[in-house]
Amino acid sequence: MDSALSLDTQIQKLQEKIKTANLPPELLEKINGMIGLLSASLKQGGGTFVTYESISSYIDWVLSLPFNKETTDLLDLNTAKQVLDKNHYGLESVKNIILEYMASIILSIKSNPEDKVIRAPILCLIGLVGTGKTTLASSIAQALGRKFERIPFGGMGDARALRGQSRAFADAEPGLIIKKIVEAGSKNPVILLDELDRVTESARSDIMGVLVELLDPEQNRAFTDHYIDYPFDLSHVLFIATANNTTNISTAVLDRLEIVQMPSYTDAEKETIAKSYLFPKIRQSTGLSDNQITIDDTLWPAIIRPLGFDSGIRSLERTIQGICRKSARLIVEGKSPNGVRITNENIKQFIPT
Repeated sequence: MDSALSLDTQIQKLQEKIKTANLPPELLEKINGMIGLLSASLKQGGGTFVTYESISSYIDWVLSLPFNKETTDLLDLNTAKQVLDKNHYGLESVKNIILEYMASIILSIKSNPEDKVIRAPILCLIGLVGTGKTTLASSIAQALGRKFERIPFGGMGDARALRGQSRAFADAEPGLIIKKIVEAGSKNPVILLDELDRVTESARSDIMGVLVELLDPEQNRAFTDHYIDYPFDLSHVLFIATANNTTNISTAVLDRLEIVQMPSYTDAEKETIAKSYLFPKIRQSTGLSDNQITIDDTLWPAIIRPLGFDSGIRSLERTIQGICRKSARLIVEGKSPNGVRITNENIKQFIPT
């Protein structure tokens, strides 16, 4: 009897949450029907905690969906340029393409502020590891004042990871699309579809099929996740994709993408990035002050290429992290209490040569 009363109390709490929610009428009717069946089953002695948990979890996901919530767009191209220049050195050709792309989005939104549907082709940044694809996507979100979410496609082996699983299964949950929308808390985030070319061979056709729908503004107005089982409008989402190459991306998906080739960084560009961007940021995150670590200018070529050529800056970032961590240890252990200076004489202690 006590458990029945407890379950009845929980159902009443669910009903109170639903009353304050701003849901589409059809979905509200569907949820109220589920609650009604659960209450009737409980009165007849058939209600179980497991059934309640399943319905409660579903309702929590639905109530978390931002059906009517959006962030306000920053429609200023000068601000966008400042953000891109602040976060990325060089890449002028890529940044110009992005600014032109954003200009068309800004004009589209300004001309029809009630619509806000993104009809431009999806940018797809193609390049080797470490060339700045992910951070460029994040900068676009920052420039527009939108939330930023990332979906990793590397190793994805089932289309249900994107579209969710039917509630008929005990371990069912929404797919990554809905999860990222919930995390963003708005219906117009920037969502990065990262490493599209790295899905598993066995699931490629199914995943590409979901992407065709996802990237088409006429279809994604009513994207239906198998778990939520109710259409959600994704047409206000700005999708951006990345890949190392286009070989494993289907033709139908490529038709919806605008390919932007990411160039490799030159040594001169890497030196500027290392000195002006990476080193100050990593030094600060390691807890080192300006006067606790210095690197002689003549050493940067060796730091940039400790193990040979690398098209991106991922290896460079790891090298600088290693230098800073080793310096921090020397200071904490009292071996260099006055700070560390990296010179030609001691460089071998800090990086592989």
